[in-house]
Amino acid sequence: MSGERRWDRARGLWLAALAGGISYFAAVVLRLDGPPIWAWKASGVGLLAAWAAANARGTGGWMIAAALAFGALGDWMLDAIGMMHGAAAFAAGHVIAIALYVGNRRTAMTGSQKLLVFVLVPLALLAAWGLTKQAAPEQMAAAIGYTAIVALMAATAWASRFPRYRTGIGAMLFLASDLFIFAGEGGALSRDVTMWLVWPLYFGGQALIAWGTVSTLARESDG
Repeated sequence: MSGERRWDRARGLWLAALAGGISYFAAVVLRLDGPPIWAWKASGVGLLAAWAAANARGTGGWMIAAALAFGALGDWMLDAIGMMHGAAAFAAGHVIAIALYVGNRRTAMTGSQKLLVFVLVPLALLAAWGLTKQAAPEQMAAAIGYTAIVALMAATAWASRFPRYRTGIGAMLFLASDLFIFAGEGGALSRDVTMWLVWPLYFGGQALIAWGTVSTLARESDG
């Protein structure tokens, strides 16, 4: 515990982020809407971004803080402005995260780990196509394009030196949450079902990504 306190400069922000993100699930279940709800939705990942910034020691720390900040902006924009604007904010965050993960590649991987990295993007694209093939062509194209970016983020996170059971799994959960969104929008699953899956997978994924990446970078900087 003393080691945790040494690198973590803002434990209160971490706890507040968990409170904001976990409690928002009540708004999902109750189907609440409106400007205060949009702010509530963005609070969890927004506070994760603030926590990451408070613990940033160098470029990598600021990159993950920026990626999370774009995620929080996307959370707000999805409801306040629209799906395409929110997706653009998320995509910007993913591009930053991809650059961070590529710059922190793992030096050695097993054969099965390499296989997962190589097949993840095409499998995710196939899933996105199958889940949205009944949608309008422009909607299907947007879903597939966005999935390519998210899947690449997840693949590079898995191939990075950050902890797989935090950052890697978190990125996979993020990808799964988006595929469940497409399943609900495309009619493959009822929205009454996907409602129980999307937010827990998404926020849990973001929290794991933040925890694994921020803690690794901060500990290394502190020696």
